[in-house]
Order: sequence, then C-alpha cells, then structure tokens
Amino acid sequence: MKPLSYCIIILISVIFTGCGQAKFKKREITNEVMQEIYNEIKTPYKYGLIMVPTDNSYKIDCPSIFRKDDKWYMTYLIFEGRGYETWLAESDDLLNWKHLGKVMSFSKDTSEWDVNQKAGYIALQDPTWEGSYKWESYDDKYWMSYFGGNTTGYEAGILSMGIAYTDKLPTTPHEFKRLLEPVLGPNDDKAKWWDNSTMYKNSVIRDVDKETGHDFVMYYNARGDSINPAKGAERIAMAVSNDMKHWKRFGDGPVINHHKGISGDAYIQRINNTWVMFYFGAFWTGWDQGAFNRFAVSNDLIHWKDWEGEDLIQSSEPYDDLFAHKSFVVKHEGIVYHYYCAVNKAGQRGIALATSKDIGKSDIHFVTPPKDEIEIK
Repeated sequence: MKPLSYCIIILISVIFTGCGQAKFKKREITNEVMQEIYNEIKTPYKYGLIMVPTDNSYKIDCPSIFRKDDKWYMTYLIFEGRGYETWLAESDDLLNWKHLGKVMSFSKDTSEWDVNQKAGYIALQDPTWEGSYKWESYDDKYWMSYFGGNTTGYEAGILSMGIAYTDKLPTTPHEFKRLLEPVLGPNDDKAKWWDNSTMYKNSVIRDVDKETGHDFVMYYNARGDSINPAKGAERIAMAVSNDMKHWKRFGDGPVINHHKGISGDAYIQRINNTWVMFYFGAFWTGWDQGAFNRFAVSNDLIHWKDWEGEDLIQSSEPYDDLFAHKSFVVKHEGIVYHYYCAVNKAGQRGIALATSKDIGKSDIHFVTPPKDEIEIK
C-alpha cells in the first residue's frame, strides 16, 4: 500500500471512530502524570517584581493576562484603603508593563451592593497551554467575574459574586457594565456550609465537553462552616451556568479543601490533555506557614487530584518574604511565566514573576516602606 493511501485510510478511520464520542481518551491521573505536569510548569528562576505601587498609599494584586494581536494585557487589582478596583495594563514582552486605566471603579451610587469592592477577573479565556491566551467573547460580549461588596477595607464585610461585561474591545480602559445583583452570595437561600460566610476570587471557563452538563463553570473560593461560618476555612467550590447570567452551585462540597487556612484563587489551564488548576494555599499548618502556590489535576473538571510535592512558588526573597501566592501562568515561546502576588514583611504588595528559564533579573523594587506599615494578612 502506498504511504499516501495508508495515511488517508487512517485519517478516515480516526474521524469516523470519533463521531459522537470524546475526541481524546481521558488520561488516568497517576503519580507519573502529576510529575509530568510539575516538570512542565515548574518555574525555579525568580525574575523579580514587574509591577509595584509608586508610593505606599496603595497595593497591587491579582494579575490576569490575555493576548490580543501582538500585545499582552493584564487586568489587576488596586487597593488604596477603601476597597478593590480593577485596572488594565499592556505589555509587548510580558516583562515591562504600562498602566492604562480602570475597567471597574467604585460606584457613585452608594446604594449599590458592590459600591466599595469590585475585584475582577477575565472570563472565558482560551485555556490551551501555550495557546492563544485570547479573551474569548460570548453573546458578542467580553465577560468578567468579580467579587464585590459595600463594606470598606481589605476584603472586608460580606462579599458576593458578580458578573460584568462589555460589548467593546477589552484592550482599552472603559467601565464594564455589571449585572444589577450578585449571581451568588453567602446570604442567598441556596448558600451551603462551605460558602455561608463570604466569597472571594472566582475564575470562569467554558465546559466545551459538557462534563458538568452546563456551558460554563465557575471556580470560586469562599469561607464557611456549618457551625461557625466566620471561623471556617477557605475552600474552592464550583458553580455552573448556561448563559453567564444565572448561576447555581455544583456538587455536594468543595473541590479543593484542606480543612484549615486558605485554599483559593483557582486558575485553569489545559495541559497535555489534562486540566490543571493553579491555586494558592496558606496557613494549613499555622499562621507561620505563610502563603504559597500549588496545583491540582483533573480529567473531568469535577474531581481534582492534589499535587503532593514541593510548592510551585514560595517565599524566598525580600520582596515576597511574607506571602508568595495567587497564580497566573502562561507559556509563550517555550518559556513558562508564573505571575504571582508578592508581599513583603512591611506589607507592601506587588506583582512578581518566576520563569522556567533564567531570563535575568528585574530592576524594579518596592519604594522604601513607612516605619509604621502594618502587615496585611
């Protein structure tokens, strides 16, 4: 048989065999697969800080990065004492970033449920590892999930989940529109024991294969407890939607739960035909443990196997000697870029970067801290 004819027959066989079935067989998540993923995503070289406040009146937090044409963009949070607002920056090289402006600001109407807190994260991004990192649209809109609240202070008061959107390109700063009410909250009538106190960061992806039976999946971290909600641990749970506007909790419990401290800020990528959740842990063994970045792996978006090896990112430098946490990870041109929130013992907070290859060191540093700076836990 000639090689060309053989290839055509094989191709036709693959196409017809796959009709009506999953395109790829699900991988069993073995320890070998976990090690394979770790070897792919590890970033042992700390480049340093890539975005810091220009003075000590505010803090920078929680990067989310996407690509449009030949430019990279980052949404991130600024806390200046009142609460979180969401901002936008751009870069040509993933290292040098230019601030552009706000995309979600404090409300002028003090009656709004999210008047003082709008911590936003891009939704429906292409999750392909070393892929396009495109911020994909749905219903001709670009979407953000966020947590909001009306109490002033650092992640203060009762926080709930909101949804924002725009019909303009998200590469220029402009105010996103927001649904009028939260889509999930610790006080709603469907609240569960794991989220009946408050809610924090959330991440939304498409469920293309309908593993959950729905179009969209939200991973969110929340605090709760069946006896004493305010004293409960922080865990990662799931919610689902078919239209990005109406959400319901999914499953009988959290998908990541270490029973103590914090497990939070999930970010999902599709690596080697497996789902990988980057997230951070904190205080699992006590307050002196600090905060650090971890990962878990799944073949169905629902059941997650925790990595039991060493942290992906942990405190090791003067600029992150209190906390090194909150992942956003991309792979571009063979290099893994692991962005994270770096907090030093003076309480200064900015965005740092670790990489899979040694690309040198950043010349960006925090400004001199005030003597009376208070650590933010």
